[in-house]
Amino acid sequence: MDVHLYWTELCMEVVMSGTSALAGTEKRRARSSRLGFRVDAQTKKLVERAAALERRSLTDFCLTALTEATQATISRHETLLLSERDRQVFFDALVHPPKPNARLRRAFRSAKERILS
Repeated sequence: MDVHLYWTELCMEVVMSGTSALAGTEKRRARSSRLGFRVDAQTKKLVERAAALERRSLTDFCLTALTEATQATISRHETLLLSERDRQVFFDALVHPPKPNARLRRAFRSAKERILS
């Protein structure tokens, strides 16, 4: 398991147990939604230790880790990585597109008729 993902899962569990509030100097965002679940004592102590090492509140530590992991997950799913060959084929198709065949011309005509009617 990815260490970052592991910490994120731990933090999600701990932060939602409501054991710590944000420190006064940290930026606050309106928090009207909740996530709730329980963790074992060992997990909670581990996450509390990590937060203390970073000199951050438990909530801030966990929310930051959760947000970073969430953004990374979304980015991985929204990013397309191409091999050098695939990249070349893709850009070649953009620069030198093939001529439309009969089926594509029919599709364009059909779409145009739907738009105009």
